[in-house]
Amino acid sequence: QVQLVESGGGLVQAGGSLRLSCAASGRTFSSYAMGWFRRAPGKEREFVAVITWSGGNTYYVDSVKGRFTIARDIAGNTGYLQMNSLKPEDTAVYYCAATRNVRFPLTTPRQYDYWGQGTQVTVSS
Repeated sequence: QVQLVESGGGLVQAGGSLRLSCAASGRTFSSYAMGWFRRAPGKEREFVAVITWSGGNTYYVDSVKGRFTIARDIAGNTGYLQMNSLKPEDTAVYYCAATRNVRFPLTTPRQYDYWGQGTQVTVSS
């Protein structure tokens, strides 16, 4: 069992930055790939980014490429999503997720085993 807790969300103006954190506890988080998803009001959960257990591979949805960076601190059992140049359309609840699935790039929710509770990100125009 892996428990995930997100933090770092908040209200920011367009063009600003936020860094989300995902603290993991339980089983060895280092053996899990970690992903970030988001759900905007009235929309389905959307894949944002994923990083392999080793940190060697990453993958992003096109809409965030060049603006968001996913990273992980294996020793600290923590994952991160650095979000720069934020836009109003980035407003959503952001979730981190973990999986032992190795079929990269792991872009669908059902490929993940564990989820955090989510953190709200609101970008004002």
